[in-house]
Amino acid sequence: MNMIKVIRILLLASIIILFQNCNEDDISSNSNAELVTVGDNEYRPEFHFTPRNNWMNDPNGMVYYAGEYHLFYQYNPNESVWGPMHWGHAISKDLVNWEELPIALYPDNLGNIFSGSIVVDNNNTSGFKSGSESPLVAVFTHQNPENNKQTQSLAYSNDKGRTWTKYENNPVLVNNDKADFRDPKVSWHEGTQKWVMVLAAGDEIMFYTSSNLKNWVYKNSFGKNVGAHGGVWECPDLFKIKDANGQETWALLVSINPGGPNGGSGTQYFLGDFDGETFTSSQAETLWLDYGTDNYAGVTWSNEPNNRNLFMGWMSNWSYAQNVPTYSYRSAMTFPRTLHWQKNNGKSIIVSKLPTEMIYAIGGKVVENNNAGSRFELLNDETLGEGKFYLETTIDFSAINEAKIEWGNKSSSVVIKYNKIKGELILNRAESGYKFNNLNSNILKCPYVLPDSNQLKINMLVDKSSMEIFLNDGERVITALVFPLAPFKNLEITANEEIQFIEQIKINKLSK
Repeated sequence: MNMIKVIRILLLASIIILFQNCNEDDISSNSNAELVTVGDNEYRPEFHFTPRNNWMNDPNGMVYYAGEYHLFYQYNPNESVWGPMHWGHAISKDLVNWEELPIALYPDNLGNIFSGSIVVDNNNTSGFKSGSESPLVAVFTHQNPENNKQTQSLAYSNDKGRTWTKYENNPVLVNNDKADFRDPKVSWHEGTQKWVMVLAAGDEIMFYTSSNLKNWVYKNSFGKNVGAHGGVWECPDLFKIKDANGQETWALLVSINPGGPNGGSGTQYFLGDFDGETFTSSQAETLWLDYGTDNYAGVTWSNEPNNRNLFMGWMSNWSYAQNVPTYSYRSAMTFPRTLHWQKNNGKSIIVSKLPTEMIYAIGGKVVENNNAGSRFELLNDETLGEGKFYLETTIDFSAINEAKIEWGNKSSSVVIKYNKIKGELILNRAESGYKFNNLNSNILKCPYVLPDSNQLKINMLVDKSSMEIFLNDGERVITALVFPLAPFKNLEITANEEIQFIEQIKINKLSK
């Protein structure tokens, strides 16, 4: 046996002895180097879509057809980092259980396959129909890797999205003046009986119309001197949105990177009017769809059967997405959400809610307590340690100024703290395990003023390496990745005063 083999054996023996003498609270969170002790299975969520292997980012072409929710996504089938983009493909009947299908679109002589959208062409305006099925038409960005030139192209399917044919006359839309010219989101406008395309171009959104999906005419642009401009605008989405009384307005989603509310990637939105060619908004302030760092490039499903604005985003951030501690795969999608319009104190906002399909993920109760009192504590709980649970609680701030929820173990935790005086919620993941390489992304801040009731309702969906937190039925949302180095089995809710402030608390397992 040579000396190199001896050294390897001694090194392996030392590692085994080290971990045999290590319990969950001995694992320090001081260094990301220790993340090799935790495997992908401990971090892979079970109720959010992830690819079996390799890299994924933006959701693309989300469409409902023939009983199936289709999710396409930016995909690199060769590595777990960003690379030549394909369209991956998955389907679901219930938004909880997903089946990964073969890759839908591959790069070709025009370039890589960037983001885009899919419509159901019920009237066969494109002429692509070849059988009894309505054609699904994908409108996507071709990106030439040699010069980064971006053009818009088509592909179509006549077998419920299983196979795709690229249009022989691609590209269908070219703009030689714009370096960034991508991410087409297409929808049908009833008033003008035209297809409408919204397209990201630098730091503005361009609007085009077409009668057949093949020939596009530029109409207008939006974005100059409005909203956030800290980075490139991407992945727009335009749709009608209703309030509780059925009154409608128009919403325009625009992702931006960098320039998000807590650093890196984020999604802003605008509420206004659209006449089929021009979008206008009197909105004076920048509004964010999510105050966390891990909801980006999200759009809504087309042809949604319940006429919902059903939304899904990429659950990561370009500041660190290629460095998170998963290796066989990278990235997950958010859990789907429904978007609604409402007025708060005279201001129009979008609220986000978990869809009714969430019932398929909620299992048995871990705890349910009404009038829980001045403190809540659940210690050494195995469900919490598995990192798959749904928490609902209502906190009364009438007689307290600050309350916090802490989920962790003896040596590390993630803390959610709300301060009524500051009107601010903070999610602190600085001591949760993995250290995010963008330091601003370790402590996330969300401004929120309580309603006159002084009550804060918190719904929190935890799925291994992610937390999605909804405040007062989605008036604010914070989505954040968390990578513990050891199981978090403890949960505590405390306040700055020893008086009854917890109105109710319920924790359910997540189970399939």
